[in-house]
Amino acid sequence: MCENQRAMTERLQIPAEGTPRDALLAEMRAFREGDARWQDGRCFSLVYFAGAEHERTLQEAHGLFFMENGLNPMAFKSLQRMEREVVQMTASMLHAPPEAVGTMTSGGTESLLMAVKSYRDRARGRAPWRRRLDVVAPDTIHPAVDKACHYFGLRLRRARVLPDGRVDVGSMRRLVTADTALLLASAPQYPHGVLDPIEEVGLLAQEKGLPFHVDACIGGFMLPWVERLGRPLRPFDFRVPGVTSMSADLHKYGLAAKGASTVVYRDMSYLRHQFFIATEFPGGIYASPSALGTRPGGTIAAAWAALRALGEEGYLAHTRRALEATDALVAGVRAIPGLAVLGEPAGTIFAYLSTDPAVDLYAVADRMADKGWHIDRQHRPPTIHLTVTTQHVDHAEAYVRDLRDAVEHVRAHPELRASGQAAMYGMMAKVPFPWMVRRSVTKVLEAMHAPAGQTTDPLEAATGGGPLDRFLQRHQDAVLRALDRVEAVRRALPWSGR
Repeated sequence: MCENQRAMTERLQIPAEGTPRDALLAEMRAFREGDARWQDGRCFSLVYFAGAEHERTLQEAHGLFFMENGLNPMAFKSLQRMEREVVQMTASMLHAPPEAVGTMTSGGTESLLMAVKSYRDRARGRAPWRRRLDVVAPDTIHPAVDKACHYFGLRLRRARVLPDGRVDVGSMRRLVTADTALLLASAPQYPHGVLDPIEEVGLLAQEKGLPFHVDACIGGFMLPWVERLGRPLRPFDFRVPGVTSMSADLHKYGLAAKGASTVVYRDMSYLRHQFFIATEFPGGIYASPSALGTRPGGTIAAAWAALRALGEEGYLAHTRRALEATDALVAGVRAIPGLAVLGEPAGTIFAYLSTDPAVDLYAVADRMADKGWHIDRQHRPPTIHLTVTTQHVDHAEAYVRDLRDAVEHVRAHPELRASGQAAMYGMMAKVPFPWMVRRSVTKVLEAMHAPAGQTTDPLEAATGGGPLDRFLQRHQDAVLRALDRVEAVRRALPWSGR
């Protein structure tokens, strides 16, 4: 039997008979055994938990509209009402003018896709002869903007980022051309939790006559409450005259169910470019306000319920606790010799790096993972990221204690940088050729989506198979030392970035 035939025989099929409910649910619960243990407060991203009672409220609200479909708001006027009210409450929180409008989306990626698409179509309508449009954004802008430019045929021009993580507005200015359709900045940027200078970018947008989108997907439902609690922040929302739109995720610090986000525009002159309308379809007129056709009613209902259930008082209370945890974590990290927090975090998100060549941060990450923490590794520069929520108040002390131990252990065992995930992340973070990194990540994705009978461990797939991979595996330590030298030379160049 050939390999393809063998794979076909091993492929999972729909069972001939249905599985009893209790057995089915027990099997599904067992699937979770290897998942990140966010319930234990050891995961600093992906899940935003506001307590068991709030979770039950979201589940019940979601269940009430579980089968409804937002594709046709005329059939389900309840969903249209809740979406409209979610957008209005979000716009009010972000100090948008009374004429502000927007839609819900399935998440931050769709919100950013819709913003880029809208401004592309707006630019084309105003100057149809311009064929190659571009957008200007910080190097730290979310990859969803890269995806949007890739999907919609725009060029992303990346502005330099200052050592403190904020975008260099002068660099943005130099990148603006006659073909620029949009400026973007972050409030805050995801990697390090640093707030871009929104006021300065807003002035640039007004000077150049360009729209300006603020990506507040992660901070839109956090920064307003941080500000209300008395933390000093520069204006980051529609109070800045140049801001024409913002995105803010409900399923992050909005503490709603996955996946729910919003994109809000200053007025209808911008939102109308987001709509898609098809008139030639034999099945009738097709119109959608965002990327999705079918839109789950339960998600819209759960988002509305989250805003109404918590209210301003609830959001302030959760933000207060998250800030308490953040302050404890930041202070703890800064007290560990060899570590430093990057920039000045604006709220409850931050990242730290190693300032000691003897402390390889990726080896520290491996040590922390061994202790049961879910670690978000970043690169350029190598950092560890923490998105802090109310859930982490009771775990900050344990995290800092384990982190101090991990740093001391790695300092005493420098050979750890060439083993485990530290070696792979170390190489991928410093490889000067992006195509090499894309090649490795492509292998990971191929492994995750392989056909039946051909599954492999995704991380092993990243560094296995070809002559180059075998060379890197045999000479990890030497390769890491060489890449360290390349990185040192790059940083010394006067035109280098961070």
